[in-house]
This record gives sequence, structure tokens and C-alpha cells, in this order.
Amino acid sequence: MSSVIELKNLKKYYGESRGIEDVSLNIEEGTIYGFIGPNGAGKSTTIRTMMGLINKTDGEIFLF
Repeated sequence: MSSVIELKNLKKYYGESRGIEDVSLNIEEGTIYGFIGPNGAGKSTTIRTMMGLINKTDGEIFLF
């Protein structure tokens, strides 16, 4: 199967503050994936970066 979402070492910094750091994941076609974590873990930042709503600091994003 092929990957529909692939993140490699994704990073987002707001000045000196860390948004997300070294997020890597690979989601295969047909897979259901839950994205959970505590407040401030970077879930929204990761999704906004994947959608292009905010710019990443470093890393790679592959969608479909």
C-alpha cells in the first residue's frame, strides 16, 4: 500500500519557543489513525502545518 500522509522530522518554532519538534509518522492508505495527546502537545500545530495554514520551520510533508 502507499502512504497518504508522511511526515519526516517536522519542526515548527515560534521564535525561540517550540511548537513541534521532530514529528515523524507514516499513515498508509485505508488506515484509521487517532491523533491524541494532552493540551500543548502540538496536535493543532502539526495539522495546521500539514494543511499549509502555517509554515514549517524544518522537515518534510508528503500528502497523497
